Amino acid sequence: MSFDTAALQAADKRHFLHPWQEFESLQEHGALVITRGEGCHVFDSDGNRYLDGLGGMWCVNVGYGRRELAQAMAQQAETLPYYSTFTDTTNSPAVALSRRLAELAPGDLNHVMYSCSGSAANDSAIRLVHYYQSRRGKRDKQHILSRKSAYHGSTFLASSLTGRYPDAPEHYRWLTDFIHHLSEPNPYRRPDSMSLEAFTNHLVQEFDDKVAELGADQVGAFIAEPIMGSGGVVVPPPGYLKRIRERCAEQDILFIADEVVTAFGRLGHFFASVEEFGIQPDMIVCAKGITSGYIPLGATLFSDEIFEVISKPGNDPCFEHGFTYSGHPVACAVALENIAIMEREHICEHVQVEGEYFEQQMKTLAELPYVGEVRGRRFMIGIEYVADKDTRALLPEELDVSHLIADACQQRGLLVRPMGHLDVLSPPLIMQRSEIDQMVSILRDSILVVGAELDRKT
Repeated sequence: MSFDTAALQAADKRHFLHPWQEFESLQEHGALVITRGEGCHVFDSDGNRYLDGLGGMWCVNVGYGRRELAQAMAQQAETLPYYSTFTDTTNSPAVALSRRLAELAPGDLNHVMYSCSGSAANDSAIRLVHYYQSRRGKRDKQHILSRKSAYHGSTFLASSLTGRYPDAPEHYRWLTDFIHHLSEPNPYRRPDSMSLEAFTNHLVQEFDDKVAELGADQVGAFIAEPIMGSGGVVVPPPGYLKRIRERCAEQDILFIADEVVTAFGRLGHFFASVEEFGIQPDMIVCAKGITSGYIPLGATLFSDEIFEVISKPGNDPCFEHGFTYSGHPVACAVALENIAIMEREHICEHVQVEGEYFEQQMKTLAELPYVGEVRGRRFMIGIEYVADKDTRALLPEELDVSHLIADACQQRGLLVRPMGHLDVLSPPLIMQRSEIDQMVSILRDSILVVGAELDRKT
């Protein structure tokens, strides 16, 4: 199939407002038109082939072109494309997926609400916190603790939870009366004189101080990504998450794990909270990899204890929340087949081996000029660029170094995601060692080329 790239780009400029659109860039260069995918690669409208270091957007976990997922989608659409799940109506794929998620989830997270995105799933989590606390007679426990540099979505409520202040220019408003942001747990950016242990102590003390300031009887939940994604692929310091989880349990505060990125194999487990970090949340929020991005679906999993409270008879027990497409049968059928593929092909085990190799090879790039740190876990890696490795001073924003390096990678057949002073990688989880080596080689060459150009300018 042939495509008229210029015509597609022109129509795109006229009609399609992209997420996080940089208007000047689009007008100057036009969009990259992706037309098909195969395995770990995608192709543009001019026939160019790229190794997809993005995994779409942290999500195409089982790779492109999976006929099994397309067939599951088509078969369910022919059988029952849609029916409302409001009140007392359900469908068999939604029931089957709910049962399967309860089997996979840690602890007693045996209940699920469905949505169409991670953003909406986080909205649902906060709505559930408020309803749960009120139903148990603690109506004032409405405050939510999040972190700076977190990313929980782009709906109004989810963007308010998000603590990425560069995404908060003067043109927007956020909910600020019951949402509070603590410091990001970024070891690379901790004070020079502070040890990792002292940094963890500092973060935990900040949590304690905020709870004391608000009152534990006012705080309903703490929400955290096990590894921060769009906030910079930040892996917290040792012990931080476990100690915050303990504080939450001691003070009757729900712990919400936002696993929109880390669930469904990204770190080598269906869910990372217990397996990687030793924490049992009260809720887990997921999306993205639940269908490998083939169709939108989000899920909010929650505990038996929460369900028992909200479903208790009396006082008008109706949880007035949900969406037209909650438990959409086609999306649920795709999720079930996606999970089946992951189990048949032992993808989590593959990530535990090849993801370790990917992480190790990516970290060799830390020796290059302008690379301050390579951080992350398995198939979730961020590369932070700095002007000075010793001081960790950042390069001037106007240089836009992450875009320069991403452009150099694209010219060499690799797509990475530039974000501020970082380039981020979250490739399909089926990536093989030869593809990993190719990705690292292209990144190395691109960083060196851009670094040499920066040297000439300075």
